[in-house]
Amino acid sequence: MEQAPSRALVGKRILMGVSGSIAAYKAVELLRALMREGADVSVVMTDAATKFIAPLTFAVLSRKPVATDLFAAHQEMLHLTLPEEADVFVIAPATANTLAKLALGLGDDLLSTMALTASCPLIVAPAMDGGMWDHPTVREHVGLLRSRGVTILEPVEGPLASGRIGKGRLTDEQTILHAVEACLLPKRDLAGQRVLVSAGPTQEPIDPVRFISNRSSGKMGYAIALAARERGAEVLLVSGPTALPVPPGVQCLRVDTAEEMAKALTTNLRWSTIVVMAAAVADFRADAPSDRKIKKQTGAWKILTLAPTEDILQTLSRQRTRQLLVGFAAETDAVLSHARKKLAGKNLDMIVANDVTADGTGFGSDRNSATLLTRDGAETALPLMPKRELADRILDALHPLIARSVRRPAR
Repeated sequence: MEQAPSRALVGKRILMGVSGSIAAYKAVELLRALMREGADVSVVMTDAATKFIAPLTFAVLSRKPVATDLFAAHQEMLHLTLPEEADVFVIAPATANTLAKLALGLGDDLLSTMALTASCPLIVAPAMDGGMWDHPTVREHVGLLRSRGVTILEPVEGPLASGRIGKGRLTDEQTILHAVEACLLPKRDLAGQRVLVSAGPTQEPIDPVRFISNRSSGKMGYAIALAARERGAEVLLVSGPTALPVPPGVQCLRVDTAEEMAKALTTNLRWSTIVVMAAAVADFRADAPSDRKIKKQTGAWKILTLAPTEDILQTLSRQRTRQLLVGFAAETDAVLSHARKKLAGKNLDMIVANDVTADGTGFGSDRNSATLLTRDGAETALPLMPKRELADRILDALHPLIARSVRRPAR
């Protein structure tokens, strides 16, 4: 018996891009799946894609002409009208070359030009061979696209066209369908919540040109701010120095030092209902920073006297009323032991513990693994995943805590 179309896709206009990968044949089944769900699908193919599968196949199934030629499309302005009318733009499969064009903003064919003109959500499902997925340039392009809010559905491991076994196969159509549905029906489960998020490092000045800091990139905190906003919350992001763009719809207060971050967070604590302390605040500052550049000494360095910075998480814990308080424990050893101690000692509702020395994780990485520990003793280990996905998993874990906080008397 055929499944009824999902509410998310009925009548939705989807622009589907197909680039020149052997996996192009799988795009046929993706098209059929989208059509079964009630979507109105227009297909655009690169010239290379037409070498793997004929445009006629997609035209018959979609019941629409397939756009392939940039110059012919200009006659009907399809490079503008199709992206403007689309609710979602899905590129599957996307080659390494296509990823590079998207990341660099090139527009030398119809598909890449449409990507430049589209304002709708973009979902990209890469497929490639020969270890290309792990090439530093490809990883850089993927990271750049993710930082712009593009959904990248990572390829899966298995037999490749070359006969090798590796990560490069196009992800399955259900994963792509779920991503499309997530774009069209984003969760609004945090509507009415006011989320205060801290992110990034702090910089504690030694003199006008030097400072004490750490390796935090701010990516995890920014991912949480974006995820909370997309799920309906009002979000205030207090950010230390980073190179990241502020997520759409998020208000941002920029600070430099631990003292400035503490002031921004405590000032806005009463406004918030949830506080996520993802920032990596410096534990120490120079006791007496110089107002002039300290010159290099001959023979010996001056002693730099340090003083502890304020424990912001402890301060927030003491001052909060009904707010849920989430902390982070970035550790290098005895991760869970240190996290449990921090969870109890600072009276947190939840702590996110991770080993910053583990392969593929840590500061600056686009991916992370973590264990979520809550005050009721629950511990949930999460595998390595994109930080944007981890952000949603953290917010998911807050739901039972939110329900309890409604019933909990103010502190």
